[in-house]
Amino acid sequence: MKSPIYFFVLLLSFTTAIAQKKNDQYNYYIRRAESSLKIDGKADEKAWENIQVATDFFQVLPMDTSRAFVKTDVKFTYDDKNLYVLFINYNKIKGANMVESMRRDFSFGKNDNDLLFIDTFNDLTTGFSFGSNARGGQWDGLMYAGSSINLSWDNKWSSEVSFDDDKWVWEAAIPFKTLRYRSNTKVWGLNFSRLDLKTTEKSSWTPIPRQFPTASLAFTGNLVWDTPPPSPGANISVIPFVYGGVTKNYAGNGKIQYDKGVGFDAKIALSSAMNLDLTVNPDFSQVEVDVQQTNLDRFELFYPERRQFFLENGDMFNNFGFANIRPFFSRRIGLNAPIQFGARVSGKLNQKWRLGAMNMQTGKSATNDPGSNYSVLTVQRQVFKRSFISAMVVNRETVKSKNDKDLNPIPGYNRTVGLEYNLASADNAWVGKAFLLKTFSPLSNQNNFVWAGELNRLTKKVNYRFLVENVDGEVQGNEVGYVRRRNYIYLNPEVSYLFFPKGSKVLSHGPVLGLNYVFSKSKKEYIESTNVLSYKVNFRTQSVFTIWAATDFVKLNSAFDPTNFVGDTLATGSKHDWRSWGTSYVSKPQALLTYSFATRYGGYYADGKRLRLEGELGYRFQPFVAIAMRANYNYLKFYESELLPKSLVNTGHALWLVGPRIDVTLSNKIFFTNFIQFNNQTNNVNINTRFQWRYSPASDLFLVYTDNYYSDTFKVRNRALVLKFTYWWNV
Repeated sequence: MKSPIYFFVLLLSFTTAIAQKKNDQYNYYIRRAESSLKIDGKADEKAWENIQVATDFFQVLPMDTSRAFVKTDVKFTYDDKNLYVLFINYNKIKGANMVESMRRDFSFGKNDNDLLFIDTFNDLTTGFSFGSNARGGQWDGLMYAGSSINLSWDNKWSSEVSFDDDKWVWEAAIPFKTLRYRSNTKVWGLNFSRLDLKTTEKSSWTPIPRQFPTASLAFTGNLVWDTPPPSPGANISVIPFVYGGVTKNYAGNGKIQYDKGVGFDAKIALSSAMNLDLTVNPDFSQVEVDVQQTNLDRFELFYPERRQFFLENGDMFNNFGFANIRPFFSRRIGLNAPIQFGARVSGKLNQKWRLGAMNMQTGKSATNDPGSNYSVLTVQRQVFKRSFISAMVVNRETVKSKNDKDLNPIPGYNRTVGLEYNLASADNAWVGKAFLLKTFSPLSNQNNFVWAGELNRLTKKVNYRFLVENVDGEVQGNEVGYVRRRNYIYLNPEVSYLFFPKGSKVLSHGPVLGLNYVFSKSKKEYIESTNVLSYKVNFRTQSVFTIWAATDFVKLNSAFDPTNFVGDTLATGSKHDWRSWGTSYVSKPQALLTYSFATRYGGYYADGKRLRLEGELGYRFQPFVAIAMRANYNYLKFYESELLPKSLVNTGHALWLVGPRIDVTLSNKIFFTNFIQFNNQTNNVNINTRFQWRYSPASDLFLVYTDNYYSDTFKVRNRALVLKFTYWWNV
């Protein structure tokens, strides 16, 4: 166990303990509003007069060496209930602003937009983000890990946009009940960001090096209150919902099934920084289905959590570990069994400590599993300026059936304990993490440790990264979390360099070298590698071109179907190696017609060949309609080989994933989405049509129609129609 200790010590050595916040000299002094405000996207109220203006932004992109060329003014004020923000965005180039549509949580790089970042605890790691595009499409998310934003989070606030030939104005009211903050504090972290696609300029109120996003909380200035922000008072929200649906399963008995339900979520503020979430009889069905992917990998696909109950302070639960090693992954809960009830306490205990505790109970599953109880406890302690140490305990306990002799088909319990250190230097140049996990299960309580670490060095021209993972052979984690494989050591060093030519249409260009090696712990041999050399060209128009070449080697540790649908497998222990190359291109986002493509050609398993062509074509009738056509084509060809089962010899397999999509936004409150997903790998065609009316902040009416067909015969699999009504009520 010496290796993980060495990695912890290494990360600690890169932490600057006494450094001051980088942009601590940038202060916005907020004062109480002198009159009432109407949120209409206009700056004509008296309350906006005679208060400080944040202006003279710094350019972040294309370069970070000057002030912004496009002028932006921002003002802040407040009253007893709301925090108010006003962005005045002046146009340098005449013409319509660039937007895709008015849908919520828009794509940042494809819209003229304003973003607001608020670090209410001034801890440089967590916060809130609000924003709007130039036609009023809203953006809101929870900030975590210093610069990441979870846009699945949703809460009550309001905003409006107005525009003319010279400027566009965004005005917003954010209730104090929506935020979490310490009482009796007078300084929050704060920054503003603007993207103007006509000039391809991204700017920020405080200076930020171009290699970092404007969301980096390490570079915030200060929001200085004249008096401590008002208490939100009794902060209780009840979110009842009612739904009804009808389904007909043509592939089964063909009978029509009716479904209906009533439930509620509740949010109770235990303090201005701690929150209690409750749910009873929740409807966790997704009103928007997951976007399908062609899977030619040996591992299951990983889909993000979008369910609201799990989102507030969700980073404490779901971001422990790496993407391929999670001690807890909330989408495991309710996957095969209905959730009966649940409770979560999460938030800040004080400036240094965060706490998260959750308990969920599932009912009887379709396979007659009587259900399980899930408990998670996690604590975080901030150390130095921006780093923190976390501990986590995860427990899943099965519920015994009425007949004590009748055992559950899954193990009686699954537990994980873990410790993690997250590094973030004061200037954000060094970031990384290291963690240690141990699992407990009736299947095995030995040889079940996990340790891993990652260290990144980020500069304007050179970036370095090194990652190592070590997973024992008897680790049992996939009942509650996610472990991609077992019994391995993984090494992944990566380095990149950027050149910045002057007076060129090319903004920057440079190579990236990534090495990936997997070793078997039990057999003490090298079993897999992927080494990639790429060259990336970034144009001033924000279009990007990449070309790459790679070598792969795999010694299979289990039987594997290289098509992931035929069913015939390559033998365990068989060795495969190949070479491949490819390209990718993303067009400039300013155009009404946008496109992108990616190619891959080269070898494949068992001396086969693989061709991949992927592309997207989009057109927008801004701001009301956005049309996109996505297509992914893979062609696999196999020849004579002793490694192949006979059924695959001299065969070719074409895999198609086609997905046209239409987004219609009649306003920033009424949305209509229709998309089709044709996937012959899963033999399915999915049609999903969704209507959403946001009749009040964070309150919605959904009408969703779903149709599924067999892709080979186009016979109907099933059809469903769902109506769902939610209302957010602040008690």
